[in-house]
Amino acid sequence: MTLKALIGAAIHDGTRLHHGKALLVERKKTVGMVEVDDLPTGCEQHVLKGGYLTPGFVDLQVNGGGGVLFNDVQTIKSLFCITAAHRRLGTYAILPTLITDTPERSRAAIEAVAEAVKMGMPGIVGIHLEGPHLSLARKGAHDPDLIRPMSEDDLAMICDAAARLPNVMLTIAPENVTLKQVSTLAMAGVILSLGHTDAGFDTCLAYMRAGVRCSTHLFNAMSPLGNREPGLVGASLDSGGVSAGIIADGVHVHPATIRAALRAKQGPGQVFVVTDAMSTVGSDIQQFKLNGRTIHRRDGTLRLADGTLAGADIDMPRSIAVLVKKVGLTPERAISMVTSVPARMLKPSLNFGVLKPKSALPVYLTDTFEFRHLPWHPLA
Repeated sequence: MTLKALIGAAIHDGTRLHHGKALLVERKKTVGMVEVDDLPTGCEQHVLKGGYLTPGFVDLQVNGGGGVLFNDVQTIKSLFCITAAHRRLGTYAILPTLITDTPERSRAAIEAVAEAVKMGMPGIVGIHLEGPHLSLARKGAHDPDLIRPMSEDDLAMICDAAARLPNVMLTIAPENVTLKQVSTLAMAGVILSLGHTDAGFDTCLAYMRAGVRCSTHLFNAMSPLGNREPGLVGASLDSGGVSAGIIADGVHVHPATIRAALRAKQGPGQVFVVTDAMSTVGSDIQQFKLNGRTIHRRDGTLRLADGTLAGADIDMPRSIAVLVKKVGLTPERAISMVTSVPARMLKPSLNFGVLKPKSALPVYLTDTFEFRHLPWHPLA
């Protein structure tokens, strides 16, 4: 395959934005970045009309896509459909997410992901179990009849999954998981995240000291930041080593609130974007079922009949657009929040979220942050 030089777009390496450079690619991999005046002899030049070349996006909370919901079908076929829908929109690494469900479906989800990893399915880098060990008071769209305390069988199942899969992320609430269980899970390598909880500030800090590394969709399904009780929001923003996922659709969290959170968050832990995408991404379906309840798609949202938000109707390119156009971030920071920042939650050996020699083909975004496949891309 001929060495290609991509010219004319700014290049984001996952952390920094570079102007006036050329990105070299060959055999579906990135070769390196050079000055436009230093192109290798004989390389094939592709001139782009502005925009951004970026690493493939990393999404740690994906419930579905392409008309398929992971809670409905836990199979290789469903995972392929979900990953394909997101890959067509530039997301190269996902954690398929099973929200609160039965023990049988949790095991089936783990087995399906394990099989996908074994066969090398592109895009599958582990699993995210969002529940069922959450707070009833902050259940959101989760089925209250399926929420329950963590048992010893649950603990063993998750620790076993962590030994078999590249990454296991688990959203929990202190109301239904003990500190001892958290310590055991952390020692097993589980990426622990607090969410769907009314737990107070001091309780959240105790769980963070025990091994929690993250919070799930910051501001949503948790008590609000209070003047006397900061809760999980306050603990997440005040704890330098803890990261936080956030849904950047402009609906789940107001742009001004996102700005405030980004100003407040200091330390190695950072705020990153998740889509919390449902089966609607990459499809034209207008409604679907979640645990037997109908979710309606309208006006850029997904809601139960009572108006409760149920996941998000957004993808990563549109999330970047919201961060830049509504929140007011620079493209450099916004792109980092969907590439290298979430990738830091994963095992580093996977090398997602960065552009460097031997990394996957770049993603191309226009100046308006619309996603485009390069003409010779396999999915073009």
